[in-house]
Amino acid sequence: MAKDKPDDDDGDKPILIYTTFPTRETAEAAADALLDRHLIACANIIPGMVALYRWRGQHHRDVEVVMIVKTRAALTEQVIEATKRLHPYETPALLALRPVAGSADYFAWIAQQTSDASAADAARNSNDASP
Repeated sequence: MAKDKPDDDDGDKPILIYTTFPTRETAEAAADALLDRHLIACANIIPGMVALYRWRGQHHRDVEVVMIVKTRAALTEQVIEATKRLHPYETPALLALRPVAGSADYFAWIAQQTSDASAADAARNSNDASP
């Protein structure tokens, strides 16, 4: 059975979130917003992917941009929800993937870069409030 979110004790473990966008510009705008909120450590944007899929009974072929972001397991739901709000698609592909192995130094860097996510959200929320 698939889990919707990671176990609480896995909070600092790295997660990759895969999604696609219609253009490089829309992917970069989403990545910038996620980085500004410290929700992700990094985004890789890969242009030129061809998507073949069925949508509402029709066969489609589109050129899209892949975006893979690196975050912590504890932030998975926040990243997915924020990406949905930033995304132009009605039903964006959003897949959270757990690496089975990797560089401990890189994993620590991801955790460090995203450790201020709560503080960044609190500051953003306080800036949104009217005096």
